[in-house]
Amino acid sequence: MQPVAAAEVWDLPAIESAAALTEWLRLNPGELEWLADLKGVLRHERPGKLVHYHYRVLTKATGEIRLIEAPKSRLKHIQRQILARILDKIPAHSAAHGFVSGRSIRTFTAPHAGRRIVLKMDLRDFFPSLAAARIEAFFRTAGYPELVADLLAGLCTNWSPRALWPGPEFREARDLYCRPHLPQGAPTSPALANLCFYRTDCRLAGLARSAGAVYTRYADDLAFSGDDEFARGVERFAAHVAVIVREEGFAVNHRKTRVMRQGVRQQLAGLVLNDRPNVKRAEFDRLKATLTNCVRSGPESQNRERHPQFRAHLEGRVNFVETVNSARGKRLRTIFDRIRWASGDK
Repeated sequence: MQPVAAAEVWDLPAIESAAALTEWLRLNPGELEWLADLKGVLRHERPGKLVHYHYRVLTKATGEIRLIEAPKSRLKHIQRQILARILDKIPAHSAAHGFVSGRSIRTFTAPHAGRRIVLKMDLRDFFPSLAAARIEAFFRTAGYPELVADLLAGLCTNWSPRALWPGPEFREARDLYCRPHLPQGAPTSPALANLCFYRTDCRLAGLARSAGAVYTRYADDLAFSGDDEFARGVERFAAHVAVIVREEGFAVNHRKTRVMRQGVRQQLAGLVLNDRPNVKRAEFDRLKATLTNCVRSGPESQNRERHPQFRAHLEGRVNFVETVNSARGKRLRTIFDRIRWASGDK
């Protein structure tokens, strides 16, 4: 193993051969080859018992298609081992706030609160844009031999079955998902996406500094903000961002680009930023009303969407408000604690 200089302090496990990787993962050679599927044999299979993922095709209001690829239990266990023992030991860029320990939506949005202008840009097809070749290159950069890096990448990437995309209307999705890519739904994908975006984060952070702005990113959401100097050239700045992103192999979804000045509601990741990061008043009021009605009429009266774990769903929403605004969260928690749950409620 001869990692790049930065990787020498990452304390990664030494895996010097395919046999060592097989032993490290507690597999036999046949299982490793089957699960990594470097030749893409399984893409010719129909979704079912033989393939390693469960698939769910989502169509957005814009007509765009997103594929959720959830690994089955055996592969998910292996991916979690790779995440915990390799990927979590490698630091993400300081601008990355999504899926990074100690960072959150609050830390993503806080640097932009109270600024004269906020620029929000989204990346298009973030996860599937990361091809297996890029993941292989990352593991080699970390110091793993070529075959080991290829096998690790194979365990963390996927070719979707062609049978998912039967008609000509799915040609774009078929071209995107039927090549080996980072699957949205695998536990390793967010960390790998952050690490493979590191150089782009460096370039965007440098561009922001040169324009008197600050930059943060939450998964595929890019945020920049500044004051007078940044406001004067924000349109030209956005064009430079798009060029850098394109040069790095990604694409900006221009329909979602927003320039938000102080005279309008500035929003990132569902939070309002004009003064400080905060949940929208209307959302807070709706959640408060739901909790109050649960106290008065019982939680079953409010579970209109038939959440199988309604208690956990509501508590998660309360937790989110608590992390953003402790005072508002405390008020909601007081109401939540008064709800009488049936003995089988989770």
